[in-house]
Amino acid sequence: MDFSSTMAVQDKARVQVQVDAFNAALGNGRVAKQVMDKDDFLKILITQLAHQDPTQPMEDKEFIAQMAQFSTLEQMTNMGAEFTKLSGILKSGQAFSLLGKTVEIISGEEVISGVVSEIAGREYPRVLVNGRYFDIEDIEKVRE
Repeated sequence: MDFSSTMAVQDKARVQVQVDAFNAALGNGRVAKQVMDKDDFLKILITQLAHQDPTQPMEDKEFIAQMAQFSTLEQMTNMGAEFTKLSGILKSGQAFSLLGKTVEIISGEEVISGVVSEIAGREYPRVLVNGRYFDIEDIEKVRE
């Protein structure tokens, strides 16, 4: 929406003062987010609806398209969270299958070989080999 053609000069100045005051308030110990989330999108949509020109309301098609975008964004956010949970479950299952097996682990320049005697952690499982914990991603080989 192009505000320059619909707002008077006085309105632009008043809005700019409000924006400057709001931005100054945000600067007090708060850090601006680098990524917008679904809550930000919904706030923008509500603000847009609240401040629309009553003589030229938002078209039905435009509103429906924005609601569809919001719904899609929300579902993608939910799917991302579920994929993270699934990834943790898969890693845990993979780690438990290593219990009692001989593994080779690369840790820097060192190659460690030993039997996995314990698994710790849920989303980011670690294996205990020769008295030391290692990330499951560090395992290079697995033997019976």
